Amino acid sequence: MNTGSYQESAHQMLGRCFPPNTKEKQQLRMIKLCDPAESELSPFLITLTLAVLLAEYLTGIIANGFITAIHAAEWVQNKSVSTSGRILVFLSVSRIALQSLMMLEITISSTSLSFYSEDAVYYAFKISFIFLNFCSLWFAAWLSFFYFVKIANFSYPLFLKLRWRISGLIPWLLWLSVFISFSHSMFCINICTGYCDNSFPIHSSNSTEKTYFSEISVVSLAFFFNLGIVIPLIMFILAAILLILSLKRHTLHMGSNATGSKDPSTEAHIGAIKATSYFLILYIFNAVALFIYLSNMFDINSLWNTLCQIIMAAYPASHSILLIKDNPGLRRAWKQLQHRLHLYPKEWTL
Repeated sequence: MNTGSYQESAHQMLGRCFPPNTKEKQQLRMIKLCDPAESELSPFLITLTLAVLLAEYLTGIIANGFITAIHAAEWVQNKSVSTSGRILVFLSVSRIALQSLMMLEITISSTSLSFYSEDAVYYAFKISFIFLNFCSLWFAAWLSFFYFVKIANFSYPLFLKLRWRISGLIPWLLWLSVFISFSHSMFCINICTGYCDNSFPIHSSNSTEKTYFSEISVVSLAFFFNLGIVIPLIMFILAAILLILSLKRHTLHMGSNATGSKDPSTEAHIGAIKATSYFLILYIFNAVALFIYLSNMFDINSLWNTLCQIIMAAYPASHSILLIKDNPGLRRAWKQLQHRLHLYPKEWTL
């Protein structure tokens, strides 16, 4: 793709993600959202998609609410909480807020389109969506990084020093992530809103071509817009891969010294490798779906855009269920809750 076509696609991405603040564009937004001709899905599939999304939202809210309640109770009772528990609280709260927001947005956009299409409401949902997604990505990345530092077996002096200081750094890194996510989302919404106000309509004829940004190119802006996804994604991938390699090497070493019977330590390491691999796959799928969704590569009513929404809704729920399953304390607390409520559904048995 040449520079001109890439800039044109970047113009389209920014313009469609943050429509200009005008009456005409608000009306176009309403038409685009509600026009059945624009949708690739039948009414039955639309209804089914809404049902699936709502089920995913509710599952994620329940799972993350459970994680938050357990660690918050520990925090209150002991006046302190473990470092991993602190990260899980931040992660779970951000996911509860995110999925509640997404459920509220899909409800309002389906029942009161005129209200949802108002600029103040529309932009409020978009900036909150970006902020909470960026926070969730950062918190999950820090959780992966913390597990890597605490579990991986490396003898480098810098790594050992980091392991000694990581527990004290995590609280500051979590709040720094909140600040970065908020600043990034505010910067994106302000710049993109200003961009849309000054750049529409986009003319394709040579006589009306003009430069919309003198200080910042559109390609650079599009690149900066996705930094909130790329940076935590790279950090998560590197931490997860290094942890898997370390666990794999340690497992092979223990296997060579095994006496023949199954070693519980080896089984635990294999389980940790599988869990980390699952987390990595889920995180990558979610980050890619979020990138595609924010970039508006497909029409808002297209099948691919709907698939991205389903993936983004499924990730917080599935990841949180795996966290409960693989954490002994959370798993024990969940079984106690099941016992108290006399509920033993097979699909939730961990």
